[in-house]
Amino acid sequence: MSETQKTYDLFVIGGGINGCGIARDAAGRGLSVALAEMNDLAWATSSASTKLFHGGLRYLEFFEVRLVREALTERETLLKAMPHISWPMRFVLPYHKDMRFDSETPTSKLLTLFMPWMKGRRPSWLIRFGLFLYDNLGGRKILPGTTTLDLTRSPEGGPLEDRFAKAYEYSDCWVQDSRLVVLNARDAQARGAKIMTRTKVTTARRDGDLWVINTQDMNTGDTQEFKAKMIVNAGGPWVMDVIQGVAGINSQESVRLVRGSHIVTKRLYDHDKCYFFQGEDGRIIFSIPYEQDFTLIGTTDADHSSFDEKPECSDDERDYLLAFANNYFKRDLSTDDVVWTYSGVRPLYNDGASSATAATRDYVLRVNNDGGAPILNVFGGKITTYRRLAESALEKIADYFPNLPGKWTAGETLAGGDFEVSGTSALLDKINANYSFLTNQQAERLLRTYGTEVFEIYGAAKSFEDLGEHFGAGITEAELNWARDKEWVQTAEDFIWRRTKLGLRLSKEEQNRIEEFLQKR
Repeated sequence: MSETQKTYDLFVIGGGINGCGIARDAAGRGLSVALAEMNDLAWATSSASTKLFHGGLRYLEFFEVRLVREALTERETLLKAMPHISWPMRFVLPYHKDMRFDSETPTSKLLTLFMPWMKGRRPSWLIRFGLFLYDNLGGRKILPGTTTLDLTRSPEGGPLEDRFAKAYEYSDCWVQDSRLVVLNARDAQARGAKIMTRTKVTTARRDGDLWVINTQDMNTGDTQEFKAKMIVNAGGPWVMDVIQGVAGINSQESVRLVRGSHIVTKRLYDHDKCYFFQGEDGRIIFSIPYEQDFTLIGTTDADHSSFDEKPECSDDERDYLLAFANNYFKRDLSTDDVVWTYSGVRPLYNDGASSATAATRDYVLRVNNDGGAPILNVFGGKITTYRRLAESALEKIADYFPNLPGKWTAGETLAGGDFEVSGTSALLDKINANYSFLTNQQAERLLRTYGTEVFEIYGAAKSFEDLGEHFGAGITEAELNWARDKEWVQTAEDFIWRRTKLGLRLSKEEQNRIEEFLQKR
């Protein structure tokens, strides 16, 4: 029986973190799974996040306690599963007496009602109480708790304006978002799932208790037909297009598309901690050490009109982020400092919130089985809770697959992550010892990209020459072959902006050479 004649248990539409996470979980429970992504893996929202595994401190102000608790618990579960692409980070929250609540938050409305003399300000005791909850809601074991910093004496105060004397420092985690997606796809494939990139689902129709799904190869134009017992619609910003346009289902559900934009500058300070800044409008941004030599600043929250409109950081959003940061840093940033911008669209469940900032970040799962075969539609979600979302999705579909095994992903590492969280330094030393021709920065980049799989990629190499052609920024023929053979890389953009962020370091000529190499085969 050919793969197209086979009837799959699940056909997943969408190769972002939710689609790949669900495919992995389902394949690990013995279901037959096919996944189609119309572009590259993590092509849209899942490569355009703020790159954090975090509980969402500000969500406490919206009383989203369940979401925050779940995300806080997940931080350490995920950290242990992927210590190469995720690592602990300390966050510095400078305090000043004029800090205010976003007027849209339930907390702000309650305080305005019962404590009108506060005039929307955030007192230090309330911030400290929020951080106490943040430290204790999720059963924290690895990450250190909140401390108070004297910014007049500590290195963290150096880059900031002198008016900031006090800060709170708490823990969250950093993550390589698009690598997370690829590693989930790889694990799904290793467990039997069929992963198809550049494959668009054009139509899906019910035929009794099955779905008949038609796809088109976006490179060749070739078409295929698949059958499946159930569809998982993890289309992200395109979730409603899949429901209405592809599957032809009338639905009362809807999504709110919210654009989040970021800017990247040259490194603004020497330490490795993130800053958490609050603006006069009650919103917050992060300033995060990024890719060794850069600083990431974001994000915005703006309604986005259409999933067909490519999200881009507008001049207004760029200027907003610069002005925001300039309220805190001594150094006055300008547009000349911006080396790159990116933007993504969050497909949030439309809960009728009055603003993009107030819209829920929680996920919503809906099964539609009107008229035959079921479809599970995935709305919203955070990268931090992708694994729990996948577990919830499997709970939703369990009635359609009797004797489905139970949860399994919490204790399983992803490829390259088979070492202890505390073992990063030892692994870096081993990479440096095995490949003495690498600079420490190059060795650290490889560790943070591939973990223990570095030794499979580099093998017994004693020099860069042993790894084939060198394309700049430490990229070798051996690494590109690995990315093409193991990680679905087809174009230079796939590799330099999603599998890595080395586009920040490459000239146009070097990027073109990578494209030419990848197109040879």
